[in-house]
Amino acid sequence: MQQTTKNILKEYWGYPEFRGSQQKVIDSIIQGEDVLALMPTGGGKSLCYQVPALANEGLCIVVSPLVALIQDQVHQLKSRGIKAVALTGGISFEELSNLLDNCVYGNYKFLYLSPERLQQTMVQERIREMNVNLVAIDEAHCISQWGNDFRPAYLDCSILKELAPNAPMIALTATATEKVVKDIMENLQLNEPKVFKDSFSRSNITFKVKSSEDKLYHLKSIVGAASGSTIIYVRSRRMTIFLSDYLNKNGFKATFFHGGISKADKENRLSAWLKEDVHIMVATNAFGMGVDKPNVRLVVHYQIPDSLESYYQEAGRAGRDGKPSLAILLTSEEDKERAKQQFLAHLPDVQFVKKLYRQLNNYFQIPYGEWVQEILEFEFNTFCERYELNPSMTYHGLRILDQNSVLALSENYNERNTLRFISNKEGIFNYLEKHRNSARIIQTILRTYGGITEYDTKINLNLISKKAGASEKQIKTVLQQLHADSIVDYKCVSSDIEVTFLVPREDDRTINPFARRIQDLNKVKEHSLAAMLGYVENTVTCRSAYVLNYFGEHVNNKCGVCDICTGITHATDSSRDILLGFIKDKPRTSRQLVEVTKLEETVVLESLQELMEEELIQINYRNEYTAV
Repeated sequence: MQQTTKNILKEYWGYPEFRGSQQKVIDSIIQGEDVLALMPTGGGKSLCYQVPALANEGLCIVVSPLVALIQDQVHQLKSRGIKAVALTGGISFEELSNLLDNCVYGNYKFLYLSPERLQQTMVQERIREMNVNLVAIDEAHCISQWGNDFRPAYLDCSILKELAPNAPMIALTATATEKVVKDIMENLQLNEPKVFKDSFSRSNITFKVKSSEDKLYHLKSIVGAASGSTIIYVRSRRMTIFLSDYLNKNGFKATFFHGGISKADKENRLSAWLKEDVHIMVATNAFGMGVDKPNVRLVVHYQIPDSLESYYQEAGRAGRDGKPSLAILLTSEEDKERAKQQFLAHLPDVQFVKKLYRQLNNYFQIPYGEWVQEILEFEFNTFCERYELNPSMTYHGLRILDQNSVLALSENYNERNTLRFISNKEGIFNYLEKHRNSARIIQTILRTYGGITEYDTKINLNLISKKAGASEKQIKTVLQQLHADSIVDYKCVSSDIEVTFLVPREDDRTINPFARRIQDLNKVKEHSLAAMLGYVENTVTCRSAYVLNYFGEHVNNKCGVCDICTGITHATDSSRDILLGFIKDKPRTSRQLVEVTKLEETVVLESLQELMEEELIQINYRNEYTAV
C-alpha cells in the first residue's frame, strides 16, 4: 500500500517522497483508524486526506470553514484531473440535489462543504447513501471555544460519525493549544485516535521584532536586502494600496491584494507575483490561503495581528522550500495602542450585534419571519455610513453573525452592470451611423441580449468583451457615453461584501441563543491579543521558543538566530563604547549610526540618550551627533 500512495503522490502532485508525519498519518487512515494531525503551516495537511481518499474506493467528505478555502481546494483538485465538488452558499435546491446525485452516482472523489451546509436534513440524508471512505475536518481548531476562529457549527460535525459510520475521521489543524487539542478530540468523538504532531518549529525561519518610529524607512531597508519573494501583511485595504505605491515609487516591484478587489484583479496580481513579475505582495490576511509558493524569503508584518495563531500562520508562509527565510514584525509604541484600540475597544457587545442584525435586514428590506435564501451584495463602507456604524465594530459584528451561523459572510468585489436601451429603433440606427467606432460593441450587445430594449438587463462585460474583441474598459467607456447621450440607461453598482442569510429573520430571538457566547468570545479575543503583545514586548525569551511554548510544545533550546538570541536589546557599556567610537570618527545622525553599528534602533537611541546625559556627545545644527 505504501508504494500505491507514493505512486499517487508522484502522479498527481509530482513529489517523490512524503514529508514529516504524512506517511504515518496516511497509513493509519488506510488502516481505518481515526487521526488527529497537528502540522505547521506549509506542512502539507491536505495531502494527508487527499492521498488516502484516492487510494481507496469511494468518496472523501471534507468540512472546511471558509468558502474561499473550499473553492481553492476544489480548483486545485480539478486542475489535477480529480473529480471534486463544493456545496457553497447561494445554490438553488435543484442544483444542490444534482450535486449530491453526482456524489452518490458520479464517481466523485471529494465533497467539500461548510459545517452549516452539513446541518441541512437533505444533505445528511444523501450522505447516508454515499460510499464514504474518509471524513476530514479541516481547520479543526474552529470546534473549540478557545480556538482563534471558534465556529459553533463545527460542534455538530460529529454527526458524520453517524452518517458515515464505517469511515475513519481525520481532524487537521496548524494552530492548536493544549486546550484546543482536548476540545477537538472530545467534540468530534474521535475513536482512540492516533495523534501525530509534527513540531510547529520552523527552524529555517528567523523571527524578529523591529521597534522603530520610522517604519517606512526600515521597511524599505528590509525589503531591499531580501532575495526571492516577499509578503507584507497589513490590517486594512487602504494600507495595502499606500505601501504598494510607496515601494513602487522607491524602485521596487510591488502589488497589493485584499478582499475588495475583483476576482480578475486577484488572479492577475497573484499570477504576476507567482511568476515573479512583481516581487512584493502587500496584502491583508485575505491573501495566502492555499497559495503554495516555496521561495518566499521574507514575510513582514507592518501592523500587529490580532493573535499569535494568525501571526504564526502568516509568517509560516515564508521558506516553504526549507531554505533560510526571515519573518519580521515592524512595530512602534503607537502600534501597540492602535492594536488595543482596533481589536479590543471595538469588540461588539450583544446589543450592538442585535442592532447590526436588524439594520442588515432593513437594508435588504427583509420582513420579520421571512428567509431570503440568495447571495446578497453590498458595499461595506456605504452600509456603515448609512447607519452611522463604526466600521471596525461592524466588521467584527458580521464575523460573529457568520461564526454563529446566522449568515455566511464572504469578502468579494463584484460589479453588477445593468442596461436598457431607451431610444427607439430609429434613434439607435442613427446613433450607429454617426458613431461607427462604437458600432461593433453596440451591435454585439443588441444581438446577445434579447429584450434589452424593453427592460433592465444584467450584462456580462467579459462575455461582450470576447464577442466584440474589445477590452472591458473600452466597453464601459462606450456605455457611459451612450448613457450621457440618452440612448441607454446604464447602471454600474459595485459591492465588496456578500452575505447569505442562513435562518429566517427573528431579530432579538435570532441572537439570544448565543448572546452569552459573544461575551465569551470577547474574552478569548482579549487573551489572544495579550499573548500577541507579549510576543512583541518580549525581550528575554527566544522568539521561536515563545511561540512553541504558547502552542504547548515546551522547548528549552534557543533558535540562536532571532533578535533575542543574537542581539543586544538594551543599552550597555559595550553599545555606548561602540557608538562613541563611530561618533569620534566623524559626526553622524542616529539613522547613520544604526546602519554602521548594526545595533537595534532602540539600543542606539537609548545609548545616545545616556551619552548625552553624561555630556560625552552633543547634537550639531545638522542633527548629527558629535563628540564633546
